[in-house]
Amino acid sequence: MHPLPGFMNEDVMTTLTLMAVLAHPDDETLGFGGTLATYAAEGVNVVLVTATRGDAGRFRGKRPGEDGHPGQAALAAMRERELKGAAAVLGIRDVAVLDYKDQHLSRADARRATADIAHHIRRHRPQVVVTFGLDGAYGHPDHVAVSQFTSAAIVAAAGPSSDGDIARDATAPHVVSKCYHLAWPPATWSAYESVFGELTSTVDGVVRRASPSPDWALSAVIDATAALPVVLRAAHCHESQVGTRERLHQVSPDQLAAMWSRQSFARVFSLVGSGTEQETDLFAGLR
Repeated sequence: MHPLPGFMNEDVMTTLTLMAVLAHPDDETLGFGGTLATYAAEGVNVVLVTATRGDAGRFRGKRPGEDGHPGQAALAAMRERELKGAAAVLGIRDVAVLDYKDQHLSRADARRATADIAHHIRRHRPQVVVTFGLDGAYGHPDHVAVSQFTSAAIVAAAGPSSDGDIARDATAPHVVSKCYHLAWPPATWSAYESVFGELTSTVDGVVRRASPSPDWALSAVIDATAALPVVLRAAHCHESQVGTRERLHQVSPDQLAAMWSRQSFARVFSLVGSGTEQETDLFAGLR
């Protein structure tokens, strides 16, 4: 009996690969940095797909159109450089930046976005994929969209498809063994918002706020304590986001630990095991 593509087989596959599929530059650090740095330090092949360049964001506190803002094209180039610098600090081996507009990802062509992500899944052949939850952490439409596109891409990457974009991809199909969503408990959100302020997203006139996950919903909790100094250095790479840098200078060690020493995830699916026991390793069942 032949194993499905992507399953661990000790005779033919020894490299573990973790892929993060995220929406913006700095998501990789502020949201997932502890986990990515921890696995990179362990020798796991950590790769990143970022959907936008963050071109609609602020520059050193200035909104687009305000004096001192360099414009979207210049900010996009700057933030891509910052992203790659932060990724290098975290130990991420490959960064793919897709060409989608910041703040418009939810209106992107779903088939194209799915095909773009599926291509990178097939190219890197990760056993584990991580992304935002379906709530987008605090309802951010780009985060919600990248979560949905990632789920569709995992399915599309696994086998032949009638979709023209997928069919034109010359890389072989690949089955992802496990997928996780970022899922923060109340204590983590409390620490995070004490540093960065309340995170909200207003969509269609409705204010969306962070909705913490109950402890019982956390399928995996990763000890990232040793990675805290690395995450902090990576965060400082995002120089255009001066508000982040200024706040981090004032963060106490206890706050840093509460934000990033334990990274929590909800398991979306696993083809190598299940159960209610909380994991301490995203590659549980694959080693």
